[in-house]
Order: sequence, then C-alpha cells, then structure tokens
Amino acid sequence: MTKRPLKIIQWASGAQGTEAIKTFLDLPDFELVGCKCFYDEKQGRDAGEIAGRAPCGVLATQNIDEILQIEADCVSYMPRNTSLDEVCALLESGKNLVTTAFLFHPRAMPAQDFARLEAACQTGGVSVHGAGLNPGLISGVLPLALSGLSRRIDHIRLTEKADWSFYESTHITFDNMCFGGPLEAVSETANEFIAFNSGIFKEMIWMLGDALNAALDEVIAEVEVLPAPRNAVIFDRVLQAGRVGAQRWLWSGKRAGKSLIEIETYWTVGGAYPEHWPELDMGWGLTLEGDPSQRLQFINLASFSKPVPFTDHVRAASTATAMHAINAIPAVCAAPPGIVTMADLPLIKSLQGFGNIST
Repeated sequence: MTKRPLKIIQWASGAQGTEAIKTFLDLPDFELVGCKCFYDEKQGRDAGEIAGRAPCGVLATQNIDEILQIEADCVSYMPRNTSLDEVCALLESGKNLVTTAFLFHPRAMPAQDFARLEAACQTGGVSVHGAGLNPGLISGVLPLALSGLSRRIDHIRLTEKADWSFYESTHITFDNMCFGGPLEAVSETANEFIAFNSGIFKEMIWMLGDALNAALDEVIAEVEVLPAPRNAVIFDRVLQAGRVGAQRWLWSGKRAGKSLIEIETYWTVGGAYPEHWPELDMGWGLTLEGDPSQRLQFINLASFSKPVPFTDHVRAASTATAMHAINAIPAVCAAPPGIVTMADLPLIKSLQGFGNIST
C-alpha cells in the first residue's frame, strides 16, 4: 500500500523557511498545505513563488486562526521570534511540531512552561521536537554519538569559530547581538535576544547532562567582549574601531563546582581575530575526554568539490538547520504524544538521500 504524504504547514518563510518550502515541494514524503508569513508583502502570495519556485497553490497568510483550522500532520516552526502560546495552540489543534528555534530540551524550562507544553501535547495527541545545526546536531547528536565509543566520560567541550561578517541579517548581528555597540552593552541580560540565545545553549548542556548522567547542579554563562581594531563595512552597516568586534561566550555545566560540559564560541565581525584567543579552525571542534577519548572537527559548506558562489556557502547553514528538523518529521509524527528530544529519537537520516525514490 502506498504511504500517503505527510501534510505540512510551514511557519515562517525566511532563510530557513524558504529552504523548508523547497523541500516540502520536492519530496514525495510531504504535501505542503499551509504557510504562515509575517509581512504584508508576503500576505496572499503563493508559497512556491516566495521560495523561488513555480506556484504550488498554497497561499501564505498572516492569520493564525486560518493556520489553526488547516488539517495537517505537522508544523515546521521556524520563526525569528518564538511564542510558547503559538506552539501550544498548534499542538492542541492536533498538529505535531518541529522547530529550529527553541525547545531543544524543554525540561530545562521553568516548570510551569514545561507542564503546559506537555499538557498541550497530550491534549492534541501529538509530539514536539527541537532540532537544528547548532544548537542542534553539533551540540546534541554528535556528542551523544561519540559517547557511544566511551566506557567513561570525564569532560565534553565544543568550540565554534565564526565570523558574523558574512551573515546577511545585519539586524541580528548589530541590533540583537550588539556587535558595533559599546563594549559595556554586551551581557547575558543585555536584551531579550541575547538572553534567549544564551538560554538555548544552556538547554543543550542540560540535555547532554541529563542524557549522560552528569547530575549537573548548574549551567552558567560567561562572556568576554573586545573592540574592533579598525573600521569595517558589513553589508549596510559600518563597524567602527573601538566598538564591539569580538565576543567569546562560554557556557559551562558544572557539578560541585567542576565544569563537565562546555560550549565555547569565538564570534567576530570585521575579520579581526584577537591574538590572545586560541588558534582554531573555522567551524566546530568537539572533544570528548574519557575512556577512551575522541576529537573531531566539523564544517558545513555548500560543497567541498564544486565551485559555488560564496553566498551558497553562507546559505548552507540555513539549509542544514532546516533539514535536521525536516528529516525528523516522520519520526516525530510516529512518536508517542509528548516532548521528544534529540536524545529520544532514533538516528535521523536524509529522507531523500541519493534521490532514488520510488513514489
């Protein structure tokens, strides 16, 4: 018997959302039935056209009530700003939900929010799952996979080196992450965006700790902020010398004062990497110290063998982030009602793979 495609609503049509729409239109596993947009210029437009494809007959809408009324198996939730109210309403309406924005380890949420999310899943008879690149596979699935090679784990450390100069959303880089601002403006509580961003990295540490019996008693954040040594033009913005040009964030999961799990990011704008920072390759480095120990270096690009525009390499991060959630949709829909994390689901692989798909 032919398996019917899963009916999908795409929530948001930005960088990740457009990659998701393309996938839902291309793969026989899915049928796009709805599209939630946020801007007037996208209201009523065909979702296919928004994603640079031929019209598909699904019109984008800003109306949440219209989305709630659509019969669907799953919502692909990828907004810039998240809402637990929205997520719970979608779950209560009987729609599974995958998201790249948050909910990586909801047990780390305030108890009342966790209980509300779990209740919404039970009411709708559905599941919710958070996935992505980082936070996501790199800071969740890879450490858990490597741990399967060890008898004992002593310490896990993930580093990320990235130059935000290539990130086209200068609103996030400058206004939300405070690059280009005064040095004293950067802290974990500087604004809602930074607080939220810090919170989801803490979630990843709690997830690893819970999955690997670390019995953590706290997860803390530290930040080092450094000035840009020279002026630089970043798309439509000017980074001035002396303003924030580098941020080193360290999230540490501790037990009895000893750091067991760390995520450390070395983020710059303008291409100037502080001399006293460690020499790192671009991308991510993961070290698991234990019995035995493992180390790997990870980088995500559009291609390692074909000449592609630099913009494709930048977009590869959005594609990978979206695909980690999309490839998990069948497993999430098949899971018992409730919250499922990366530590709960089976191995998620590419649904399309090499593309030899029988329909």
